[in-house]
Amino acid sequence: MMKIPGKFLSVAMLCAMAATGAHAQAAAPAAAPAAALPSADQVLDNYVKAIGGRDAWMKVKSRVSTGTIEVPAFNVSGTLEVHQKAPDKVLSQAVIAGQAYRHGSDGTVSWSDDPQNGVKEETGKAAAASKREADFYHPLDLRKVYSKLTVTGTEKVGTHDTYVVEAVTDDGVTDKMYFDTKTGLLARSVSHHPAPDGSDAVYTADVDDYRDVDGLKIPFVSHQASDQANYTITFTEVKQNVELTDDQFAKPKPE
Repeated sequence: MMKIPGKFLSVAMLCAMAATGAHAQAAAPAAAPAAALPSADQVLDNYVKAIGGRDAWMKVKSRVSTGTIEVPAFNVSGTLEVHQKAPDKVLSQAVIAGQAYRHGSDGTVSWSDDPQNGVKEETGKAAAASKREADFYHPLDLRKVYSKLTVTGTEKVGTHDTYVVEAVTDDGVTDKMYFDTKTGLLARSVSHHPAPDGSDAVYTADVDDYRDVDGLKIPFVSHQASDQANYTITFTEVKQNVELTDDQFAKPKPE
C-alpha cells in the first residue's frame, strides 16, 4: 500500500596579494569589501513588508486553499484542501489514489488520520512542531516561534539569491529559512518534524509563484522534500475570511 506522510505539510573571502622581489610589481586594485549582512530583525521586517504588512495580515481571520498534490515517486496525484483559522487552527485534507489523508490541530490537540494508522493524536515533539506550524500568523510571529534567529550568510536557491536565517526553537531544534535578497520573500524553509516512527524528519519546502490575495502575498506553489517522499503542492484558489467552525478542526472519533 502506498504510504504518504501525514504532514503536508532549508561570502567568498578575497585575499590581497602583495608584490615581492627585486622588481616590485604594482599592487592590484583593492577589491571592494563584501557587503555586510543584514540583521535577522532587518530580514524579518522586510519579509513582513513584502507579504503585505502586519496590518493587512491582522485583518484576515481565516483561509481556505484548494489545489492539487503530485507525488512523482508513485506517479500519482490528488486533491488538497487546507482550512486555517486564527489564531491556531488548521486542517489539511488530501485525497491521493483514492485514499484520504488528514492532519489537523484545534489549538490544543494535533492529530493525523490516514489509511495505515487511523486516527492518532500527536504528543511530545510532534505536537510541539504542529503547534508552531498551526499559527495562523506564523510569518508575523517568527520571533515568538524561535528563541534565536541569526543571519549566517547568503546562498543560491534556484534563481534566487537569498539570506540564510538560522532559527532555533526553545527545545533546541535548528531550522533554516532562506529569504530573497531583492524581494524579501521566503524562497525556502528547512524544518524538522518527528516522523511516525519517532525519528526526526527534515522537510525542505521551496515556495514560489507568489500572488496577491486581498493585499497579501501568498505562495501558490510548494515543492516539498523529505526522506519519506517528495511532492509538489499547487494551489488553484485561495479564499480568505471564510466562515469556518471550530468543530471541524477537532480530532475525529475513531470509527
